Order: sequence, then structure tokens, then C-alpha cells
Amino acid sequence: MKIAIKTYGCSANTADTETITGILTNQGHQITTDTEADIIIFNSCAVKGPTENRIINAIKQTPKTKKIIIIGCLPKISIERLKHETHFDGIAGPSIGEGIIGLVNQVANGEKITTLQQAFQEEKPRLNLPKINTNPVVSILPINLGCLGSCSYCAVVFARGKLRSYSISEIVQRVKADVAVGVYEFWVTSQDTAAYGRDIGRNLADLLHAICEVEGDFRVRVGMMTPNLMVDMQSDLIEVYKNPKVFKFLHFPIQSGDNQVLEKMRRFYTVEEFKKSVAAFREEFSDLTLATDVIVGFPGETEQAFENTLQVLRKVRPDVTNVSKFFARPRTLAAEIKEGKVSSEEIKQRSVVAAKLAKQLSFERNKLWEGWSGKVFVDEAGKMSGTWSGRNFAYKPIVVKSEQNLLGKILTVRVVKAMETYLIGELVSQSVS
Repeated sequence: MKIAIKTYGCSANTADTETITGILTNQGHQITTDTEADIIIFNSCAVKGPTENRIINAIKQTPKTKKIIIIGCLPKISIERLKHETHFDGIAGPSIGEGIIGLVNQVANGEKITTLQQAFQEEKPRLNLPKINTNPVVSILPINLGCLGSCSYCAVVFARGKLRSYSISEIVQRVKADVAVGVYEFWVTSQDTAAYGRDIGRNLADLLHAICEVEGDFRVRVGMMTPNLMVDMQSDLIEVYKNPKVFKFLHFPIQSGDNQVLEKMRRFYTVEEFKKSVAAFREEFSDLTLATDVIVGFPGETEQAFENTLQVLRKVRPDVTNVSKFFARPRTLAAEIKEGKVSSEEIKQRSVVAAKLAKQLSFERNKLWEGWSGKVFVDEAGKMSGTWSGRNFAYKPIVVKSEQNLLGKILTVRVVKAMETYLIGELVSQSVS
């Protein structure tokens, strides 16, 4: 069959797409464009309302002549809406793994799989399944499915379930296999990397130590971790971050700068604990790139609570701040909160204010890198023709101009200008390695 795959959402979803692409290709199917495809697979996301709306609109606009399979988080979270508003021939949850074979074959044979119970769903797909990387020099490395959180605003727990960690040996074997075919950059990925291993008696620091012992020249970017689950291994994590194979990059969501709001969000840490952990990392790594997340307009977020969030951002000065508007998701505790609701207009206004501050802080942090020289690994083509984007030891994005194909090259670069979200560099020499 000719199959197109449309992917939405997080890096874990992208990893799922890479796996099903590899599996389907091995089965003799052809991965192609929407126009040419007989079957279109929507690998969906349902973290935010606008994303759900965008996916449903895309499904509605798909010609009825195409067979449609919907996988990912959306079927687990909004199955009734999918049934009422869209047409589809097959459906399954996230991380379907080898189950995609049977699902595609059934749909190709004219069967309709319209309930999640009918669709084959693995508890946890094998890490050594065939995959085709979206980027040949970057490997997205899922380390666990599910999480230990109970955030009142999050519906993903209904889709990805309880924590199921891969063993360290499974992950190390995947790293070795990817290094052998030229991968240089690994994205250690999960809903919450700090939760890794707590169901099997290990932790993230143990895993990173093991990955760093793999022979080869490569780098590791550690994905998002919740503050409360990081604390008990903080010293061990800081120690392994000293390894040159680990990017000095910390994705550490604050979500709100107000302790009362954090409590309503069921985020089991305080603002003070968050700031203390950030300070501990920055004491060891002065050039650390700090990324954080903020939700504005959560029920009970007063004007003062919002101002508290802005004050925390000004104090901590993240390099990257992902600002999200609050949207009530189906079946979550936050959707049931009746008091303290913030109007949509106020949420929009607060989002504008927070995003403006985020850009200002990002630019100020980036200005500190002007004049820096060092090694940069080019991991993607730039957005403009003739440009390439690479990462330095702190995972800072640095854009250089070149008519050569620099993907996968290690360059010596000098930063000449800071922008809001990236740095502009020039080659110190034209030689590349």
C-alpha cells in the first residue's frame, strides 16, 4: 500500500512515527505523500485544545476516497468527538509498535477498526524495532512510556498510562546501534525523564552514566523533567552532566510562579524548591541553557499569582520559556474546577505579556554568547536557503551560512550576533570535519 503519515505533537510521537515508518517499509509498504497515499495515518496529539481542533479539521478535509487511521493520544482522550465529527477506518492509541502491521492490513482489506479495544496495542514496543530516523544524525530515544504524575490539567496520562521504563541494557543497545550508523545527537525522551526507572529500581542518573560509557563521539540532550522527581538524584545528575557527552541543557518546567496555583495544578514542588534546583545546576554549569514551561490562566490564577509567575521568570531568567494558555482537557480535575475561572480574553492578554517577557529574557541570555568561539555540531538545515543550524555544548542553536551540505559536520564557529531565539555564527575557517 501507499501510506502517508502525518505527525503531531511531542518528540515521543515523532519517535513513534519513525518506528512505524521503519516497520511498514520493512513490510513492503511505500511511505509517500498525502496526495498519492491510499491510507493516511494521523499520529495525533491531544495535549492542547487547539492542537486537537487542528487535527480534527485536517481529518475532515481528507478526501473520502482515502482510508484513514488515527493513532496516538487523541483516540484515548477524545474518542467520542472523533466518532461524532470525523470518519476513520482504523484507530489505536500511542506507541503501537508492531501492532501497526495488523491494523494497516485490516484496513487495507476493507475492515473498519472503530474501537480501541479491537486495535492491537502493545504494552511497550521493543526498542530494537526497525525505524527510519526523520533526521539521519539525530536519534529520538524513548526511555519510558507513561509517568508518575497526576497533574490536574493533563489528559496525556489517560493516553500513555502508568510508568513503564525500558531497561538500561535495552536503551544502551539502541544507542550502540544508532552510533554505528552515524548518529551523533540523541534526544533522551519521555513524558517525564525524571520518572525514568522508578518502576525498575533505577533512575535517570544511572541511565545517563551508562549511555555515556558507550564508545563513540556523540552528544545527549536530556528531555523534560519535573522538579519534585529530580530532587532525590540531583547531586548524581549534576555529576553525570559534567560528562562532555551530555549537553548542558536543562528542561525544567515551573508552570506557575505561585505556590497556591502549583498546589491546584497538583505539581508537587514549590517555587522556592524550583529556584534552589536551578541555582544548584547553574553553580556547576554557568553556561547552562535553561528551558522552562509556563501555563497562564489556570483556574485560581489571580492577577497577583500571574505577577508572581512573571517575577520568577525575571529572577530565574530562562533561555527558553514555552508559554501555554490554559485549556480544560476532557476528564481532568482542572476541567471540574468551578471557582476562579479566568476569562478567555484575560488568558489571551496574559499570554501576550508572558510571551513578550520570555522573548526579552531569551534575547538577553543570547547576548551573553556574542563573541564566543567553539565547536558546533550541525544537526539540521536552516529555515532560509543556504543556512545551517547547529548546537554547541550548551545546546544553543547557532545558524551559519554555507552553500555546502553541512549536515552532520562539526564546525569551529564564532558567534557574531544574538537574535531572540538563536545565535548567528560565522565559520572560523572553511575546513569542516
